[in-house]
Amino acid sequence: MKNIIYPIAFLFYLIIVSCGERGGASETNHIYTPEEIRLESKKANDFFDRVFDSEIDRDPMRQTTLGIKKDYGKWNDISDENNQKELAIIKLNLDSLHKNINKESLDEQTKISYCMFEEEANQTIDNFKWRFHNYSVNQMGGMHTEIPAFLINMHAITDKKDAEAYISRLLGINTLFDQLIVNLKIREEKNIIPPKFVFPYVVNDCKNILSGIPFQKVKLVNPLLEDFTTKVNLLKDLDEATKNELISNASAALISSVKPAYEKLIKYWNELEKKATTDDGAWKLPDGDAFYDAALKVTTTTDLSADQIHEIGLKEVARIHKEMKGIMKKVNFRNDNLNDFFQFMRTDKQFYYSNTAEGKAAYRLKAVKIIDDMKLQLDKLFLTKPKADIQVKPVEAFREKSAGGAFYEEPAIDGSRPGHYYINLYNMADQATYQMEALAYHEGIPGHHMQIAIAQELKNIPKFRKFGGNTAYVEGWALYSELVPKEIGFYQDPFSDFGRLAMELFRAARLVVDTGIHRKKWTREQALKYFKDNTPNPEGDNKKEIERYIVWPSQATGYKIGMNKILELRENAKNKLADKFDIREFHDVVLTSGPVSMSILEQMVNTWVAKKIK
Repeated sequence: MKNIIYPIAFLFYLIIVSCGERGGASETNHIYTPEEIRLESKKANDFFDRVFDSEIDRDPMRQTTLGIKKDYGKWNDISDENNQKELAIIKLNLDSLHKNINKESLDEQTKISYCMFEEEANQTIDNFKWRFHNYSVNQMGGMHTEIPAFLINMHAITDKKDAEAYISRLLGINTLFDQLIVNLKIREEKNIIPPKFVFPYVVNDCKNILSGIPFQKVKLVNPLLEDFTTKVNLLKDLDEATKNELISNASAALISSVKPAYEKLIKYWNELEKKATTDDGAWKLPDGDAFYDAALKVTTTTDLSADQIHEIGLKEVARIHKEMKGIMKKVNFRNDNLNDFFQFMRTDKQFYYSNTAEGKAAYRLKAVKIIDDMKLQLDKLFLTKPKADIQVKPVEAFREKSAGGAFYEEPAIDGSRPGHYYINLYNMADQATYQMEALAYHEGIPGHHMQIAIAQELKNIPKFRKFGGNTAYVEGWALYSELVPKEIGFYQDPFSDFGRLAMELFRAARLVVDTGIHRKKWTREQALKYFKDNTPNPEGDNKKEIERYIVWPSQATGYKIGMNKILELRENAKNKLADKFDIREFHDVVLTSGPVSMSILEQMVNTWVAKKIK
């Protein structure tokens, strides 16, 4: 795996200055020898990895996500007491960095690590006061759906010990949900209560988890018991009696732990709903405007204000509308009215598979082909490619009604689990075929899978950089990845190219709607009208998206802000390098240092450009 080293020190000085002056063991006006730089850089990287390993040791669920089986039968401690302990550890680690590491004597990559570690620690410390300013249970996620999905998708069973760890986790769900309810009550006391529309979704998802055998005398088996049974029955070294005993123990754990856990959550949730209102924006929360400003800064890694982001969105929507009208002419649409074209794209049956098992299977197979075709073209765009493979999977039935339209799940670092591109096939009317290419490129290749798998496989950088990420970088890259295939000949179907623009338009409209809801006090109806008037997306899709923005303030703004920055950096590099510009090298600069903030990414690209010019 290629590791990029950037030797132009004066440009990296800009990074070091920008990453703060809150302390640090450093000396000025000293020329460091190569050996001094090597030793101090090793010292720093050893420190970063010790901190990361210690964090993972305290995080059983993250261990499993990474393919580590150390605390395989345990759940995380989600209590606020533990949050306070974690904050104290972060402060101690930051103090240790400043006291013990001389940032001026580090090599270039380690200087980036220093800045990123400091930046992330300060961000966590500065934003700790907002830790309850979220809806920890909502229609997009929360322990009620994440725990079953985690067990089904992350908890592999390769032997009896793994199966017993699965049962241990089932038995621990009751205690875990007790902590969850305490955290919800803290939010209730602070008047941080989800809007009314969230409540039926959550109750429905919880009831889905309590469906089937052993909870009900029906033919269908509960998805957790079905998952456990399937995994255990695949174990070749266990006799039938042992398998049956394990399955019986899992069934008993579902009754004794999972059932009361979900019943307590449903009971509390129904009581909490009585206090819920129909106000949707972050402005309704305690110090809501300040919280939203902080959230935007974290999401975009910029200092853009809500008003500036709103205006960027309006301008981008207008630009994309103009490009769409060019496609309308290309397909000889009956008139030049964009809204008429949107309605045509929303309703014409040629753009939608049937909402049947056959239609859903056909969609999945086409999505697989799109990704496979892109794999064959990667040499045109990339020098570095991931070893980890990617699979296309439908969202599980128990959460498909409330889950998003598509998402990506990272591979295990040991190669035992590939990356997964999930597609939600609950309602095929929400999955237009003209958007299939852009969606697959975003979630799969060259989008999330390329970026995340490459980061995980990097050598000679500390672990926290491999497995971290911010929305502007991660989602900005994925949105940029929807455009890149067009530049090498994909999107030959003009309707598919329209789908690409529609996806970008959606992200531009998000800037308008997210800031509209959370800063300008737009209602859901105003937001729905804006999407209907300005995007071709189906009404059901628009409704889900707006409900997503409401429960995740600012998150949706990172996509377009991040994409715009990557494109800006690329165009600046092209202008300065002319015929020396190589898109593959540019992508290596962006991808082979792991996720970084937009300011650090800019300095990295500037360094690469300066090196090429010399």
